[in-house]
Amino acid sequence: MEREAQFIGQSLAFLDSVERASRAAALNRPVLVIGERGTGKELVAERLHRLSPRWDGPLVIMNCAALPETLIEAELFGHEAGAFTGATKARAGRFEESDGGTLFLDELATLSMGAQERLLRAVEYGEVTRIGASRPVRVDVRIVAATNEHLPDLVDKGRFRADLLDRLCFEVITLPPLRAREGDVPVLADHFGRRMAAELDWPYWPGFGPQAAEALATHDWPGNVRELRNVVERAVYRWEDPERPIDAIQFDPFDSPWRPAASRPVAPPRAEGGDAPAPPAPAAARPTAPTVSCEDFRAAVLTYEKGLLEDALKRCRFNQRATAAALKLSYDQLRHALRRHDLLDRQG
Repeated sequence: MEREAQFIGQSLAFLDSVERASRAAALNRPVLVIGERGTGKELVAERLHRLSPRWDGPLVIMNCAALPETLIEAELFGHEAGAFTGATKARAGRFEESDGGTLFLDELATLSMGAQERLLRAVEYGEVTRIGASRPVRVDVRIVAATNEHLPDLVDKGRFRADLLDRLCFEVITLPPLRAREGDVPVLADHFGRRMAAELDWPYWPGFGPQAAEALATHDWPGNVRELRNVVERAVYRWEDPERPIDAIQFDPFDSPWRPAASRPVAPPRAEGGDAPAPPAPAAARPTAPTVSCEDFRAAVLTYEKGLLEDALKRCRFNQRATAAALKLSYDQLRHALRRHDLLDRQG
């Protein structure tokens, strides 16, 4: 199975997780891969398989969250003909399909307790029983599982079996989020940008301008590498002059002055026994605007504006370009406002 995605990065946090996966690959033991969305959990699973003695066997991938609970067990363990409505013929499950290879279970935490119990038996005894069958089938499968949940917390809440976790956590590889991978954003952005430029038949890669590079470096990246790839590829294909460095970035593709308005709030219910509406929510539940003295209107406006600037600077760690983006101002507009309030050289 060939993939376009690759392991790219130079930060110590990233290299440590890759090294741990490489060392665990040679052992015939289960591995848990933990990480936020977009951090590359499936890539780690493929690396564990390709560097293992099972490299020439099948790598079977199953997203546990993609199927309804009623079908997960049949998908994992297979079924016999007539085992349930719609089962017109026998079918091997993912365990049998991955015999001699690796089974990657993504979104492991979404498995039902019933599926977890049967998975426990498969991991412990190396055998599965198809739904509707009376005899188990021996399988030789290595389990690699991934989730973005903290499984010990789920055990404490009664949502995940402690004995199953014990058998799956021989090695746990926790992938760092992109915001913790110091220096990797420009490396990844350059890689994705070059690849997109080649796809668009640009004569060469012009790189990013200073404003775009600064925006990429200061973004929080909640979607991690997957989000970075989308942002960079979108910026490249929208850029109309391949001779000049790209200097326009849009992080939110849904941001538009014509986007649909939010749904109207539901009218409050009528008070029982009358036509007057029910009382509003307590004041503590509603956001309140900061209060300033209005004895001098101009001074009050300036005080309010300065407070907004100081708060935005702190939230953006005193990065002026990030602050401008957060306030939806141009860089020059922000600099002018900071100068007006004697905040231009504020560093925290």
